[in-house]
Amino acid sequence: MSDGPLIVQSDKTLLLEVDHPLARECRAAIAPFAELERSPEHMHTYRVTPLALWNARAAGHDAEQVVDALVRFSRYPVPHALLVDVADTMDRFGRLTLANNPVHGLVLTSSDKAVLEEVVRSKRVAPMLGARIDDDTIVVHPSERGRLKQALLKVGWPAEDLAGYVDGQAHPIDLDQSGWHLRDYQQEAVEGFWAGGSGVVVLPCGAGKTLVGAAAMAEAKATTLILVTNTVAGRQWKRELIARTSLTEEEIGEYSGERKEIRPVTIATYQVITTRRKGEYRHLDLFDAQDWGLIVYDEVHLLPAPIFRLTADLQSRRRLGLTATLVREDGREDDVFSLIGPKRYDAPWRDIEAQGYIAPAECIEVRVSLDDEERMTYAVAEPEERYRIAATAQSKLPVIRRVLDRHPDEQKLVIGAYLDQLEELGTALDAPVIQGSTTNREREKLFDAFRAGEIKTLVVSKVANFSIDLPEAAVAVQVSGTFGSRQEEAQRLGRVLRPKADGRQAHFYTVVSRDTLDSEYAAHRQRFLAEQGYAYTIVDAADLAGPGEVNGPDWVDEPAD
Repeated sequence: MSDGPLIVQSDKTLLLEVDHPLARECRAAIAPFAELERSPEHMHTYRVTPLALWNARAAGHDAEQVVDALVRFSRYPVPHALLVDVADTMDRFGRLTLANNPVHGLVLTSSDKAVLEEVVRSKRVAPMLGARIDDDTIVVHPSERGRLKQALLKVGWPAEDLAGYVDGQAHPIDLDQSGWHLRDYQQEAVEGFWAGGSGVVVLPCGAGKTLVGAAAMAEAKATTLILVTNTVAGRQWKRELIARTSLTEEEIGEYSGERKEIRPVTIATYQVITTRRKGEYRHLDLFDAQDWGLIVYDEVHLLPAPIFRLTADLQSRRRLGLTATLVREDGREDDVFSLIGPKRYDAPWRDIEAQGYIAPAECIEVRVSLDDEERMTYAVAEPEERYRIAATAQSKLPVIRRVLDRHPDEQKLVIGAYLDQLEELGTALDAPVIQGSTTNREREKLFDAFRAGEIKTLVVSKVANFSIDLPEAAVAVQVSGTFGSRQEEAQRLGRVLRPKADGRQAHFYTVVSRDTLDSEYAAHRQRFLAEQGYAYTIVDAADLAGPGEVNGPDWVDEPAD
């Protein structure tokens, strides 16, 4: 028995003692291959899953490294069966490979005949396979490349895709590093992606994922299709590419609800690509409009289901996914692995913070008690209405005011999910509201005014969750959310993580109604950030500190449960 911070159990759960001196080092060591499940105040629970192990394997970690991390940090002897299972599971990745045969084209090969026989007999896999060439090799039609990888993953034999990529139409793209340079981790991310051919780069919000995309484009030197969450995000990409690369405005097209430009570099929104009319997707021909050499998926964790289906047909193109978190609330992380590619690079948020590239953040959960009338309304409501009632409770309004008053000189965002609540807040706070129906022109006007300091407070809906560059924002107040969405929590914190010129701390508040679904969902949302090392301090609304006070005397200073 040692004094390590980790307890490794035979059911593949890992218990991490948060207050142990080695907890942070241990968290960094297990993060590549374990997923956080629960994060109460003293002991965090992780689980080792096959997908996490395969992602680790694809990212260059081997079973020996995983075993070493478990043994080194474990307080008790690690169950031998678990170590064997880790090695066996990681060994499954790559036993099957997709490759290009000079005579037969795309083929599935294996050095393990038994594995090949097993998948050939799978009802899920067999329809995608063609003629048998020999004991080790089977022809695969190129159009089935993506779907076959999906199917093989689901039967437990993830294939390593070594079939290569088409170069696409050449187009000169170079980085213009005048007055700036790629950070070390950005360069490592690009190198990891390029060596693997396709895959996902995971970096914190504010850490410069767009520059990773630009550097990948400079490596490809080919026509590029960039898929983004919305038009405002697309225009931010365009501005960054013009500023940071040799590309000119004429070389970059916008394919959105407002414009349909196809140019050597085309930036399209997920929404327009997935728009259906009379049951048909009318804009899918964009994927064939150019001989694309690279496809970039911004915020890949939000990839809509129709894009997955399209991506299954694009496996011969290099694909780069960019995200702050691979968490998907629909559980389709395995499709990202199969169709975009495995995780090629992942930097812990706290590591980037320690280097000064994102702002340190204080996370605070403010608990509000409903008044008697609200409590009764909540109690008698139908189950599907209860979260909305709790999340939009009137009792939150004076608390939100007090939170904002604590930061009179800071740029502040109030973020929520319910439009009637946001409109009411906008009126009460005398602050502009940005939501789905706000035109792109008006959004950009308000964002620019916020960046210039002309507007101190913005009230925003989920349209501001993603890809909006507001480096001046130092305070975010979350008043309602998409139920228990972990990725939304991470993205919202990301709105205030851009480093501040004076190095000051960012503040992220979540205002929740006590003893309701609102507080339960808040605990679930916080799991991803807990995995990244962020602890939430709980404060009762009645004890909220006054303006300018960082910690009032009556705060309950404990991590969120």
